Amino acid sequence: MAEKRDYYESLGVARGASPEELKGAYRSLAKQYHPDVNKDPGAEERFKEINEAYAVLSDAQRRAAYDRFGHAGLKDIPTDFGFGFSEIFEEFFGFGFGGGRSRRAPRRGADLRYDLTLEFEEAIFGAEKQLEFGRQDVCSVCHGTGAEPGTTPTRCSTCQGSGEVRQVRQTFLGSMVNVTTCPNCSGRGEMVTSPCRGCSGTGIERRQISRMVEIPPGVDNGTQIRIGGEGEPGANNGPRGDLYVVIRAKPHRYFRRRQEDILLDLSINVAQATLGAQVKVPTLEGDDELRIPPGTQSGKVMRLKGKGIPRLRRNGRGDQLVILSVDIPRNLTKEQRELFEQLAGTMGTEALPQERSLLDALKDMLGNLID
Repeated sequence: MAEKRDYYESLGVARGASPEELKGAYRSLAKQYHPDVNKDPGAEERFKEINEAYAVLSDAQRRAAYDRFGHAGLKDIPTDFGFGFSEIFEEFFGFGFGGGRSRRAPRRGADLRYDLTLEFEEAIFGAEKQLEFGRQDVCSVCHGTGAEPGTTPTRCSTCQGSGEVRQVRQTFLGSMVNVTTCPNCSGRGEMVTSPCRGCSGTGIERRQISRMVEIPPGVDNGTQIRIGGEGEPGANNGPRGDLYVVIRAKPHRYFRRRQEDILLDLSINVAQATLGAQVKVPTLEGDDELRIPPGTQSGKVMRLKGKGIPRLRRNGRGDQLVILSVDIPRNLTKEQRELFEQLAGTMGTEALPQERSLLDALKDMLGNLID
């Protein structure tokens, strides 16, 4: 199977092309390769490639997924949001070509987004959350027909139930079929003579939906959880769209996260840093013991194995990194000052410049080369 061509290359535009540039490129190429105009071998396949590229890049969600992950990023995002290649062409030019999909064909419903705020610990360990959101649903009175119970819609006499009015017209591209929505039935193919009292003939009603959702451990800000079939209803008995739950995690009083690790800043006093100590350190699961080695300097990082974030795609957990900071006292008691003065007398009075490490020198060399 041949590898799919890059969508930007298919349209002949740069990756940062604006919506207007995409639309302009699509217009030009669609006219050039339309199979009713271009009879060259391969023109129809090229036309389908152009339409597929525009269908993805003109949709913000699909374009973002494609820009980040390429064709693989579109596997979990539906490639048909309710329109086909013929409909895209009709959107620009007002006419279609043979084999286009009927407007009464089943169409997938729109996706919904739900922004969910979690406590820091809920994002780390997972949670079960109750979602409350509004969406359109099939009318509970008429079950989607739009007609009052006991009555039935009648076939539209103008379009004979197709929902479309087709006319052949001559254009600069040749003989084309002009397809428009039936003005009599607004594309439904049916006429409702006795509208449903529950939905006023629309066949849908607004409902408040309550759903439980399992939040997996280790989610972070921006994580999207897809719940299939919980979006808006489809048209003409088409499938529902999906619900995308977008996660926002609240900040913690002490902890912050870096990928799969938890970071904690911990202050220790001069005596603990000099002599070493055994201290209690808060973790997400309660206090743990940490041994401070003698002679510890500010900035030293110590690791608590397996105290970090559960990994989403593999077993195990990250670590907790404890960044130590030596707290220099500002206000001493008389006794503390006397003790420090005695200690100072044993340590000399020189202030020595610190020798630079080989790593620092290499950094300088590389920086000069880059400049």
